[in-house]
Amino acid sequence: MNKTLTASIAAAAILTAGTAWGAGCTFQKGGMTAYASAGAPQFIRVGGYGHSKAKPAKPDIVDTAVSAGSFNTLVEAVKAAGLVETLKSDGPFTVFAPTDEAFAKLPKGTLESLLADPDKLAQVLKYHVVPGKLDAKAVTSVSQLSTVQGSALSVGDIAIAQTDIMTSNGIIHVIDEVLIPQS
Repeated sequence: MNKTLTASIAAAAILTAGTAWGAGCTFQKGGMTAYASAGAPQFIRVGGYGHSKAKPAKPDIVDTAVSAGSFNTLVEAVKAAGLVETLKSDGPFTVFAPTDEAFAKLPKGTLESLLADPDKLAQVLKYHVVPGKLDAKAVTSVSQLSTVQGSALSVGDIAIAQTDIMTSNGIIHVIDEVLIPQS
């Protein structure tokens, strides 16, 4: 029998005995105190007053991308386009997140050109975002998705490398290319 259970049984016995005999008794063992006396309310404290270990909140889309370490270029682009607050808001959003390697596949000068034009960059990034929290099953059950940018995104054109990264305000699907909307 473990010590806590043994101490609990002993404390209960003391309380019962104290009440029956009309006398006060105290029992203390390893952080547990029991006291009983006739006519007094009876309390048994077992263990400590430990703090609850609430689960930490899930990070949002931006914080998840930052901590992953493989979306440095995407995070830089989101900042340059002024979309950080939007992607940290309640959402929910589904983000098709290109990796650093995906950005490296762009033709020479494309990324620099986009970073120099925040409005155009914002349009490209919003093409990677769909309103709502769509897991892989939901994404693959349709042929097109309406993006925040306003254009339809053909699901068949997306090469998803990793699915269903849950965040507090949506979901991330990792893709291996940067999607450029048709203008």
